[in-house]
Amino acid sequence: MKIIILGGGQVGANLAQNLTKEDSDITVVDKDSERLRVLQDKLDIQTIRGMASHPEILKQAGAEEADMLIAVTSSDEVNMVACQVAHTVFDIDKKIARIRSSAYIKNGGIFRDEAMPVDVIVNPEEIVTLDILRLIENPGALQVMEFANGKAQLVGMKAFYGGPLVNQELRYLRQHMPKVDTRVVAIFRGDSPIIPHGDTVIEADDEVFFIAAKQDIKNVMSEMRRAEAPNKRIIIAGGGTIGKGLAKSAEKKFSVKIIEQKKHKALELSEQLDQSIVLIGDASDRSLLLEENINETDVFCAVTSDDETNIMSAMLAKSLGARKVIALMNNQAYADLIEGGNIDVVINPHQATLGSILTHIRHGDVVRDHSLRRGAAEAIEAIAHGDKNTSKVVGRKVEEIELPSGTNIGAIVRGKEVLMAHDDIVISPDDHLIMFVVEKKRIRDVEKLFENNTRLLN
Repeated sequence: MKIIILGGGQVGANLAQNLTKEDSDITVVDKDSERLRVLQDKLDIQTIRGMASHPEILKQAGAEEADMLIAVTSSDEVNMVACQVAHTVFDIDKKIARIRSSAYIKNGGIFRDEAMPVDVIVNPEEIVTLDILRLIENPGALQVMEFANGKAQLVGMKAFYGGPLVNQELRYLRQHMPKVDTRVVAIFRGDSPIIPHGDTVIEADDEVFFIAAKQDIKNVMSEMRRAEAPNKRIIIAGGGTIGKGLAKSAEKKFSVKIIEQKKHKALELSEQLDQSIVLIGDASDRSLLLEENINETDVFCAVTSDDETNIMSAMLAKSLGARKVIALMNNQAYADLIEGGNIDVVINPHQATLGSILTHIRHGDVVRDHSLRRGAAEAIEAIAHGDKNTSKVVGRKVEEIELPSGTNIGAIVRGKEVLMAHDDIVISPDDHLIMFVVEKKRIRDVEKLFENNTRLLN
């Protein structure tokens, strides 16, 4: 597949890195020659320097033969115009654009072929807001991913000393939870992935990913570690797009305070939010946090536009007694350095965006793709079609499916029912299979399992 990526920033670079591992033909366009040089030194890709929306630049990038264009520059307008040019001049089949401004998204009628031909809109702020909200709703989770319209969830969490399952083989999971069906799909020990088997032993500090029906998640989490009280009190640092969206969603279930330094923005927030308390001040002001009873706060979310402010305010909140702190981090180097220390969870918006884009790149009927462990692994939801003669999965038991190495089927969603992928379950047409893939080079092999053939399979 020939793909043109417009924008060589963190999202564009991460996309290029992921897709080159899957044997795609990648060209990256950016105005910054130094940024392109760094990418070309690291990856086997073509680069073009120039304005991403200009027809002659797109032609140089191979737009006449391209299968897909992904516009992730820092400008919504450049991304939109580039999609227009790709459609009108080059007839590129699929066009994906990162659009940040809610002013465009709210007026979604403009995104159609006869107006602004963008096939897929990716909004990083909306993705990040939902990610944080799921973490607030699930105390103790490091990452929460939804599948099959929320029927199933895949949760990553750290196993702690004293947890009922620590130092026990996974085969005993059913004995601990006889009424709950769940499956551990992967374990990360340090930076090394482990595909679990019945005799695999969970160790303290392992990062464990398990899947279950949404209503069973909290019961499973309590088996992995000491049960945590439900979150009630939330403080949000930063009243930008993410902070406002998070407060608006969270105030329906939680007691929310939001701290904004700029007075005019704080006044706007107070008018736009219904139940949240809006405070004017600096989130890294020790006296302000103490005054607002930070020691009684369940979750402190630092989501300003400045990484350093987020780091300092989150670390201060943790030191003053906040039970859990979450920090937004655009710089991946910072994220790698501080996550797991004084800051419980670091969220990188570029990494969060990656999974949403990858969903629309996948072959076969892939309807959900989540990037995990900062791109080290992926969780994929794909729909099985056809019959035993035309499909490599339909009509076969789970144990009979020839999965690529490093791939594990976690669950099957059949209608409203969530089934764990036990070896004797036979796959039916229209089943949603949720898989965990730790070897990126095997993604294409996974996709091939869900490509329906019209001829008999050998």
